[in-house]
Amino acid sequence: MTEWRESDSDLYARLAPAAVPHRAEQMATLLTLLPFAADEPFRAVEIGCGEGYLAQALLTCFPQAHLAALDGSAEMRSLAQQRLADFGTRLSIAPFVLAEPDWLATVDGADCVVSSLAVHHLDGAQKRTLFEALAQRLSERGVLLIADLVEPQRPEARGLFAETWDILAERQSLAATGSTALFELFQKSEWNYYRFDDPADTPSPLFDQLVWLKEAGFSRVDCFWLQAGHAIYGGYKNPAGQGGVSFNKAQIAVQIILKS
Repeated sequence: MTEWRESDSDLYARLAPAAVPHRAEQMATLLTLLPFAADEPFRAVEIGCGEGYLAQALLTCFPQAHLAALDGSAEMRSLAQQRLADFGTRLSIAPFVLAEPDWLATVDGADCVVSSLAVHHLDGAQKRTLFEALAQRLSERGVLLIADLVEPQRPEARGLFAETWDILAERQSLAATGSTALFELFQKSEWNYYRFDDPADTPSPLFDQLVWLKEAGFSRVDCFWLQAGHAIYGGYKNPAGQGGVSFNKAQIAVQIILKS
């Protein structure tokens, strides 16, 4: 495998309830980190919207927000369009190719960019270029928040990431379906990056990415969550500001959405 295919979108949609570590918690974390009051208007861009779960949660928790949702998969865009139809003019869905610059105009003047499990398809130099472009195009109150795989720096860490991801996938398979069927598919498809190399996946070290974010012009950068090799990290252009959605409220909304 050297690029993402529609068959991969279908497999991901099936696996996600088991394969994404603490999926609801990750989504709620992203929403809680947004530096906007719950009733505050802002414009967001999502890189790799998939089926639209995070987009639905964002637009639900922030009823004055507008979102441009981008995805390279026609199947995922179709699923997102069905899921998000009720949001009307607050939402637009469009195709894009992450590694090409054409879509970056969508970010001009936006207040935030969010991304889940997409940026790891870029190599280090491409990530650095992307961070620079986003920092230049975001508004002065702009924030970039990423949930993604990160590259371990020691073999001990790779082993830890691999084992803890397997444990979580099996546990979440049982919780979601009452069986280990999804975990068995997770293993059969060799989804665990830390056990099986995949040319389509090029995560970068977390520390390097935080440095690139700082160099790009984000004044505050940090890692906010990390488990099983999956991290939530990002940067804020403005050191001031306060979020308006509590983690508890966000998590309740996300759990309802994931069950719908």
